[in-house]
Amino acid sequence: MFKVAVIGASGLLGRAIVRELVSETDWQVVQTGLRHVGPQQVALDVRDEAAVDAFVAREAPDAIVLAAAERRPDVCENDPAAARALNVDAVRSIARAARPRGAWVLSISTDYVFDGTQPPYRDGDTPNPLNAYGRSKLEGERALLEASSHALVLRLPLLYGPVVDWQESAVTSLVPAVLASSQPDAPAAAMDAWATRYPTFTPDVAFAIRELLMRCADGHAVCGIAQWSGDEPMTKYQIAQRLARALGVNARLLAQTRPADATPRPRDCHLDSSRLEGLGIGRRTPFDAAIGAVLGGFEARSGTAA
Repeated sequence: MFKVAVIGASGLLGRAIVRELVSETDWQVVQTGLRHVGPQQVALDVRDEAAVDAFVAREAPDAIVLAAAERRPDVCENDPAAARALNVDAVRSIARAARPRGAWVLSISTDYVFDGTQPPYRDGDTPNPLNAYGRSKLEGERALLEASSHALVLRLPLLYGPVVDWQESAVTSLVPAVLASSQPDAPAAAMDAWATRYPTFTPDVAFAIRELLMRCADGHAVCGIAQWSGDEPMTKYQIAQRLARALGVNARLLAQTRPADATPRPRDCHLDSSRLEGLGIGRRTPFDAAIGAVLGGFEARSGTAA
């Protein structure tokens, strides 16, 4: 039986990947976590090279999906060494452990490897990251592909999906401010209207990853670099407007037309997805339908109104 290890299965994307694989395949799925280890998960600190070696030797997976990372740009900027441990060194350790066993490795990267000045970016375009997060992820890409030719970097943009708390995604993290701004006499919530994002639904990414794993299982693994992205451009200000509509509130929002983040961010690093599209891989759920499901699901799980 084909065996897949999902590293970082307790996170936003990892949960979606596991849900997709468990519900749509008969494969054996091994899940790992660190801070939030579930009952069906193995505790694994990917920064511990010996632990990684032991895990891969014991489980002997046919494929490894690496969804664990430090993805917060401000955290990476303030502690680049910690970001490197997760985004570079851990990737290299997993690739090295997988190589002698012939396991295919898929590692998640980001659109922030580009500077956002000349979109859309194809997978072969020259990266030029603006911040420590982008630099660490680019180093992680290179570490993976230098350690193994049987591997794929999958670049993704801003992700959102079913969450365990609002802060888990940069999209849903706007919900508290949107709700607060809708209260009587509340001040307007300032939202970035400078940078263009392409919110991408984690169940759609999980669907694409399952299709990539199917190719691997059939002996036709996709290797190198590929990209997947939602196709609806919007600023955080526009995301907040659509959140307010989905929540049914009259939010007071203030558009910030100049960058206000302490950590530099690219203005528009839209990822071209043509490689996967050319292989017939991928699915896109319209943002309004997807965010409605996310908000409704959170309300149902928490037992409170959004």
